[in-house]
Amino acid sequence: MKRGNPERKRLAEIFDHTPEVHSVHRIGWLRAAVLGANDGLVSTASLIVGVAAATSDKGSILLAGSAGLVAGAMSMAAGEYVSVSSQADTEKADLAREKWELENHPEYELNELALSFIGRGVGRETAFEVARQMTEHDALDAHAKEELGISAATSARPLQAAMTSALTFCGGAIAPLSVVALIPRDQLMAAIPITSLLFLAILGALGARAGNAPVGRAMLRVTFWGAMAMAITAGVGSIFGNII
Repeated sequence: MKRGNPERKRLAEIFDHTPEVHSVHRIGWLRAAVLGANDGLVSTASLIVGVAAATSDKGSILLAGSAGLVAGAMSMAAGEYVSVSSQADTEKADLAREKWELENHPEYELNELALSFIGRGVGRETAFEVARQMTEHDALDAHAKEELGISAATSARPLQAAMTSALTFCGGAIAPLSVVALIPRDQLMAAIPITSLLFLAILGALGARAGNAPVGRAMLRVTFWGAMAMAITAGVGSIFGNII
């Protein structure tokens, strides 16, 4: 049941048990937020490190980083909207198909729902009784969850994903840009990677806490791949800097 469900709270009071708190309802925006912030921080820091390895002009470094912020935020918003819209379109098509089948083949759909419960270990009589009750309550919702795996907590929300990714990308990108503005040019090659890895570790910890996931593993994952991205970009920038 959903968090905050009145029936769940009533049952908790009856059985003197605190309602469980889950994080699955955060999946939609949390995935987009972590992706946007991580991409904004890593891509902008990598871009800055790459440009800094190729030029000594601090103005050029800031300009490149700022351009990367704007372009990246717009790209994230457009990419998230298009990709999540495709998911939403697929969900709508599947739901429309399921609605048609319920209207035209109700008995078959009832058996299909009951068989899904039987396959998960429910007794035959109980499975058919549960299927009948769920069909009477909300047949489409029952089949959406049991057959298609679609629920309110995980359904596609294109605008939410696009806005969240764009805003968090900007937030992530501002961190290394602020370091460029505050740190002397000759210290940037050391300051950007160190501060960016620190920011990534904090980001990993915040994302893990929001999703009630292991913090240490999340911090290690984002810092490792962030370090790899910056190292490769710095190498490429250094090569082109020597060529030019």
